[in-house]
Amino acid sequence: MRRRGLDFRRRMKRKFPNVVWWTVCGVLVLLLIVVLCRESQIESTPAISRKPNWHDRITEDLITDEMLSPNSVTRQITDQICLAKAFVVIAKESSNLQFAWELSAQIRNSQVLLSNTATRRMPLTVGESESAIRDMAFLLYQAQQLHYDSSTMLMRLRAKIQTLEEQMSSAGEKSSKYGQIAAEEVPKSLYCLGVRLTTEWYGNPNLQKKLRERKQMDAKLKDNSLYHFCIFSDNILASSVVVNSTALNSKNPGKIVFHLVTDEINYAAMKAWFTLNSFRGVTVEVQKFEDFKWLNASYAPVLKQLQDSGTQSYYFSGHNDDGQTPIKFRNPKYLSMLNHLRFYIPEVYPALKKVVFLDDDIVVQKDLSGLFSIDLKGNVNGAVETCMETFHRYHRYLNYSHPLIRAHFDPDACGWAFGMNVFDLVEWRKRNVTGIYHYWQERNVDRTLWKLGTLPPGLLTFYGLTEALDPSWHVLGLGYTNVDPQLIEKGAVLHFNGNSKPWLKIGIEKYKPLWEKYVDYSHPLLQQCNFH
Repeated sequence: MRRRGLDFRRRMKRKFPNVVWWTVCGVLVLLLIVVLCRESQIESTPAISRKPNWHDRITEDLITDEMLSPNSVTRQITDQICLAKAFVVIAKESSNLQFAWELSAQIRNSQVLLSNTATRRMPLTVGESESAIRDMAFLLYQAQQLHYDSSTMLMRLRAKIQTLEEQMSSAGEKSSKYGQIAAEEVPKSLYCLGVRLTTEWYGNPNLQKKLRERKQMDAKLKDNSLYHFCIFSDNILASSVVVNSTALNSKNPGKIVFHLVTDEINYAAMKAWFTLNSFRGVTVEVQKFEDFKWLNASYAPVLKQLQDSGTQSYYFSGHNDDGQTPIKFRNPKYLSMLNHLRFYIPEVYPALKKVVFLDDDIVVQKDLSGLFSIDLKGNVNGAVETCMETFHRYHRYLNYSHPLIRAHFDPDACGWAFGMNVFDLVEWRKRNVTGIYHYWQERNVDRTLWKLGTLPPGLLTFYGLTEALDPSWHVLGLGYTNVDPQLIEKGAVLHFNGNSKPWLKIGIEKYKPLWEKYVDYSHPLLQQCNFH
């Protein structure tokens, strides 16, 4: 009996661990079920129960449920305000100031209502807004009855724009016309100087005697070891400034020779002025183009064209093209042979090999002797290019709809400037550049290749024959625009190209001192003619 009891107890000890194992497993399963249930509850929790951040709070403040509603009275009032503001502008344009004031007052009332509603943070009710909506709707209806609708507004604005454009065009044309008239005007003081000098020349025998004594310097006029400059001008004072500024800034003024050509009217006055005054030993020769026997209509086609009555009418009135040509191209100065004489320099100075051409509206502020040692690399013309901007390329000066222009010239070729040019006259004669000029002039009798002026034929004549110079040799624009002060400081030659010449009242004031410092206002003749 004892032996069986022992066996029985052993079996009970073997089963006990199995019970514990199953108990532990059951507990783990229950825990797993509890965890899964909690996660499912979290996932099913609505997003609204999440604590809103600062961005959500601002959004809820700005966009309320009332505003999102399709029947929102707040949005309706806002739309009315926007439309009313547009009508206020139109009413003022139509000089209906009373109606504009009424609209503005109602706009303020509606804005106050919306402000109060936003302050109390409560939706705007229909009852509160009914009066404001009705009053504004009545005014907007009135605006429509006054033809303040969108289509009428567009028509009026278009008409207004067209009127303003016409006024602007008319004002621009008048400005150009009056500016051109002012530029063409000969100041009384300059006219006075010419008259007094002419009187002095014919009334003072000593002047002519003094000039004859200078004949011993004629050898200098043909000496190619000297620095030869040429000016073609009828402006005494401007020519004097060119000569004086060149002399004062020259390292060796005794080697400078100026060849000045003018017309019959100003010839005596020019001779008198340059005989009365000395310029640090600079030699000055004065001629008149009427004495050039070779310059006649049979040789120079431009002279024949300038004498044509149709051309003169075109230059002076411009009626032949119904005013399509800008007035600046109809300047009568283009009728002067002095303006075209630059294309005949080898004929004017047959003994010279190299000259520097200067316009009379420039001032020199550096020594120019370096120009005569520049290698033009077989080219005829040394000039500063002006193609930094697109409007200074060939297509801006020439008519590229013409087959002759289109076939021979690159429209994007770089333009350059007259006013300070180095001319190799040996190469000029060798390449018959004057003949090239005649060729193009003869084909532009009807002005279909270019309009007017000397730069377009110059671009054609010297095409492929121009060597670009350093820009500091020739600074342009002082007669019509603002120029970088650093460029002015470094520039050897300053060019007052444009209508605002420094000797005119319309000259640009800040640039006048650059020119005036070379005028001796203490000179008796200048004082007598009220130069100041």
